[in-house]
Amino acid sequence: MTGKIICIGLGPGDPELMSVKAHRYLTRARRVAFFRKAGAMGVARRLVEGLLPSQAVEIAMEYPVTTEIPVSDPRYNAALAGFYAHWTAELLRQSEDDDLVVLCEGDPFFYGSFMHLYTRLPRERVEVVPGIPGMAGCWTATGLPITWGDDILTVLPATLPSDELARRIRDTDALVVMKIGRNLPRLRAALQAAGRVDQAWLVEHGTMAEERVRMLSEVEGPVPYFSIVLVHGQGRRP
Repeated sequence: MTGKIICIGLGPGDPELMSVKAHRYLTRARRVAFFRKAGAMGVARRLVEGLLPSQAVEIAMEYPVTTEIPVSDPRYNAALAGFYAHWTAELLRQSEDDDLVVLCEGDPFFYGSFMHLYTRLPRERVEVVPGIPGMAGCWTATGLPITWGDDILTVLPATLPSDELARRIRDTDALVVMKIGRNLPRLRAALQAAGRVDQAWLVEHGTMAEERVRMLSEVEGPVPYFSIVLVHGQGRRP
């Protein structure tokens, strides 16, 4: 076997924020794999539109389930375990004689799907190229530093129980909350309980063409999956 599986972090969304190394691998790729929901183009694939070589073979890894059943349902983990086992074997087969590039939004090791393949793959066959995480693009979009001095930054998934969200929000200086979507009402309630709802920002599609930045208090109705809530630290400064 002479090929490698190279996962490249695409960064927060703006193609110009991709690393030089990731761009080099992408524009020379002969085989490219990416995750997507069945019937969709896939976010990672959309981010590289116009950058792939015309002759590149595209390999779509379609999730068997996304939001159709709760993550707490045993069927969810069973379906995804089978999915990752299948694609571990398939990517190894596809890269036997040539490198294969896997696309990942943000950074592959930060809430990325690729990590579930990485833990199943032989380390000597894999290379991971880090990317700017989406939250960095989002806090930059607000025009304010996320931390000052000795501020403690906490990153939370909005899928946590309400009481746990409120406790952790209360106990930190600066905050990033991911995986918003349908969890926004619970998150808003947790911010309210922690006394910080008026400090919260919502950034949708950070660094992308459709980027939208607002105070959370101005937001009504549903928000897209690619949304991040931020509370900036107010710590020590000269």
